[in-house]
Amino acid sequence: MPGALLFDFDGLLCDTEAAGHRAWCELYAEHGRAFPASTWREMVGREDGELLAVRRLVGGDGGEGDAAHAEELLARRRWRKRQLCSREPLRPGAFELLQEAARAGVPAAVVSSGPASWVAGHLERLGVRELFALLVTGDQVRRPKPHPEPYLLALRRLGRGAGEAVAFEDSPVGVRAARAAGVWCVAVDNAAGGPADLSEADAVLDTLADFRLTAPYGGGRHDRVRPETSEGFAV
Repeated sequence: MPGALLFDFDGLLCDTEAAGHRAWCELYAEHGRAFPASTWREMVGREDGELLAVRRLVGGDGGEGDAAHAEELLARRRWRKRQLCSREPLRPGAFELLQEAARAGVPAAVVSSGPASWVAGHLERLGVRELFALLVTGDQVRRPKPHPEPYLLALRRLGRGAGEAVAFEDSPVGVRAARAAGVWCVAVDNAAGGPADLSEADAVLDTLADFRLTAPYGGGRHDRVRPETSEGFAV
């Protein structure tokens, strides 16, 4: 049995990614354009993802007028995303897995690139905040995913080694961060904007309901990937 479960939030525990994708599609459609699947795949899981998408929509030479227009569009898109996300439930299997971990005494943590206010607010709304021993969010680290720092911080605060934990992610950026920290990574594709390339994960499941807490999970890549030498990151 693992010593800790480390969960991404957006798209993994709650399908805010689908809501976010819809908000981008609507915004691009207002400008007579289709939201490119390639842009979505590039931005998912990145701290600067929304800036990338809005800059490609605005275009221009990056002057003050373009920047002001981009901020206006971002504000509208964020409002629409919040509206859509407020309707999203937990993804299948999430509540049951968290309950099983709590009964078994296995601590669960969120390791997210989102800000604490966003993550904690949704966990409260969904009624699962008390099931997490720890929240590590993007505003607590200097180097967000795909850098391993968020996962290394979670492990340190939980008092667990990389080989004791299992990470759950839904994006290539998140998978890379977990593996760079030396953590065995299970990917669950949310399919927002088309299937993601999750081939670097140690396992890929259809839903969190398919994960078995007591099944063997060790071995494989995590025995060969250590924070000191992983993925070219300086830690």
